[in-house]
Amino acid sequence: MLKRPRRNRKSPSIRSLVQETHLKPEDFVVPFFLIEGNSKKESIPTMPGIYKYTPDLLVKEAEALHKKGIPAIALFPSFVKGQKDELGSLALNEEGLIPKTLALLKKEIPSLCLIADVALDPYTSHGHDGIANSKGEILNDETVEILSRAALLYAASGADFVAPSDMMDGRVEKIRKLLDQNNMSQTGIISYTAKYASSLYGPFRDALGSSLQFGDKKSYQMNPANIREALIEAALDEAEGADALMVKPAGFYLDVIAKLKEKFSLPICAYQVSGEYAMIRAGEEKGMLDANKVFYESLLSIKRAGADFIFTYAAPFILDML
Repeated sequence: MLKRPRRNRKSPSIRSLVQETHLKPEDFVVPFFLIEGNSKKESIPTMPGIYKYTPDLLVKEAEALHKKGIPAIALFPSFVKGQKDELGSLALNEEGLIPKTLALLKKEIPSLCLIADVALDPYTSHGHDGIANSKGEILNDETVEILSRAALLYAASGADFVAPSDMMDGRVEKIRKLLDQNNMSQTGIISYTAKYASSLYGPFRDALGSSLQFGDKKSYQMNPANIREALIEAALDEAEGADALMVKPAGFYLDVIAKLKEKFSLPICAYQVSGEYAMIRAGEEKGMLDANKVFYESLLSIKRAGADFIFTYAAPFILDML
């Protein structure tokens, strides 16, 4: 045989020379769940190994990861049910959990990139990403008005990027214009461009205490059957001023990641979501697999599909493998 592809696989050194895709710490954004108080952390039963932190402890965790090469973290607040209302009013509290944590992190770790999620589901008593009317319909324009004001607040508090995850129409343009009008033109927007109405968000909602009180999110999150729709969303977000486009979830949507990478010049990111993390952990707990090896392989596949960077809870556990 003249052609023997195995020659390029015969030793670790040769395999490393011809490896096409590489993972490095700089590829990852680590999501963090925040709670109020001091010197406390709470476990999340459906996400083994992941915790909710008070701001002071989060700073220590973030600093340790940053020293290992992690360039960015994303913040998600967790409130008790009694603090929430139907309008998500806490999202606009200038002394709230996210603004004060952003300011603290920017002061203590100025080189760390800070990403603030922009959505109402952590703040609403009903668990939806927007304002609901008496019929249970999620109101687009009224929601966008609040989201844009929240984005401005987070930008003023120190966020390098705001990341609208709500899937309302027109929110990227509204946020971009409001930021620019208020001398925040250097704050970027990572748009959750193709956020699918997935069954993989359960552990995340447990962590936030944002289980739905009625209906579902299919009227605003995308149909998992569609990919052309993702291209429409991406074209709109690019035109409206997004700086990066996200696909969420990641592992079941590698084709969407690849298609956006092919069609658009903006950076593409992907979110390996809570359900993806939990499934791999559950497999390990049953003795079926090695979680860290599967995390590595799954993240490698997301990078291979075209993601420039990846939101993942697993990054801290595989850093030593890179």
